[in-house]
Amino acid sequence: MRFVDEYRDADKAGALAAKIASMCEPGRHYKFMEVCGGHTHTIYKHGLEDYLPESIQLVHGPGCPVCVIPMGRVDDAIHIAEQPDVIMTSFGDMMRVPGGRGSFFDSKAAGADIRMVYSPLDALKIAKGNPDKHVVFMAIGFETTAPSTAVTVLRAVAEKVENFSIFCNHVTIIPAIKAILESPDLRLDGFLGPGHVSTVIGCRPYEFIARDYGRPLVTAGFEPLDILQSIYMVLKQLAEGRCEVENQYTRVVPWNGNLKALQVIGQVMELRPYFEWRGLGFISHSALKVRQEYASFDTERIFDLPGVRVADPKACQCGEVLKGVLKPWECKVFGTACTPETPIGTCMVSSEGACAAYYNYGRFSRERVKEATRA
Repeated sequence: MRFVDEYRDADKAGALAAKIASMCEPGRHYKFMEVCGGHTHTIYKHGLEDYLPESIQLVHGPGCPVCVIPMGRVDDAIHIAEQPDVIMTSFGDMMRVPGGRGSFFDSKAAGADIRMVYSPLDALKIAKGNPDKHVVFMAIGFETTAPSTAVTVLRAVAEKVENFSIFCNHVTIIPAIKAILESPDLRLDGFLGPGHVSTVIGCRPYEFIARDYGRPLVTAGFEPLDILQSIYMVLKQLAEGRCEVENQYTRVVPWNGNLKALQVIGQVMELRPYFEWRGLGFISHSALKVRQEYASFDTERIFDLPGVRVADPKACQCGEVLKGVLKPWECKVFGTACTPETPIGTCMVSSEGACAAYYNYGRFSRERVKEATRA
């Protein structure tokens, strides 16, 4: 397939792997974080760990927006969905995310009107078709999906749709990366920067990582050769004593981002003082909320929410997985009590979740094979 096969060429992957091996300093071990869950799935779907020397360890970060939603926010959303004359709409990967009171699917089975949509504009269409109902869109995602939510609010204003609102759970990537850098649990040598988020915010916001924390970052695409080339670029910086932000994904990501998308986000939304992230706790100015000017489209201003903080199940170690402290298979319930069919934590639910990637592709990772051999 043109424009795909070129980035999955096995011979080129082998050549890149040889260059990566040649850049590794003897006796040194490297730990790189791929921030985005999409990168994690590419790595394990295509077996990229097998192309890397054992001195390179890849760990996953908090770049899966569904995975970082705390259980209390899920419970708030279910509370809204259970109100009279409410239709809750959501992306498909949120439907099975467990809260303290179950998931959207559980609430739907109990009688709540919860519908899966492919975009916030679908939710707005439902609102126009059901004027006697209040339609809520469960807005989640990093800066990648925030523009479409903001544009939908503006469309609702222009079309005078008064029975529509958004339950805003959009988060921002920079504070999460900063929290990772300041975590005492993890020591990293560099980052593969998130590709999707960077199409909106660009590469410039990452410059503090190199400047203040002395870690190189390369914004990476999502095909196998993108990942391998990005790893090579990080290693090359380290070998040359450089520490910079570089853009491997130049065919998609502009250095300064999508200015129109950033403008529409800023028009409709503003930063929250603080927001809870699963696994990372409360991070200041790390999420978005609807501006006062659009209060009539803000679900949190329309409904009274319980707002109760709910602790993760004790058996679930999603927090450590999201921070890259644990590999998914090191969680005690991975693949047994917790599977994609019966998820305990969010990392097993989302299509970008690290646990789902390991479950579907990574059961025989390098570490797993070693353990099986020793046993």
